[in-house]
Amino acid sequence: MAGKMRFCVAAALALGTPVLSLLGAACTALALGARGGGTLLALLALPLFVPVLIFGAGAADAQASGLSSAPHLSLLGAGFLVACVALPPAVCAAVRIALD
Repeated sequence: MAGKMRFCVAAALALGTPVLSLLGAACTALALGARGGGTLLALLALPLFVPVLIFGAGAADAQASGLSSAPHLSLLGAGFLVACVALPPAVCAAVRIALD
């Protein structure tokens, strides 16, 4: 049982950490050229970070309860794929706009 729990937590971390990093980069790039960037960054980042954290914690909680963590990990995986495809071009565009 402990081995499955460790695998689940490691999988949730492996999928969730890059998503949070890419979301943070996108929010920071958007707040780069704005006045009051700290407030804007908090308002942009919080609603985007919360679902990733919920699904990661949900996967660990489901595994600890004896349920399948596959739905949570699947949603984290989908978020990972979307973030890897969509966010780097968005960050580049936001930085270009901020520097112009």
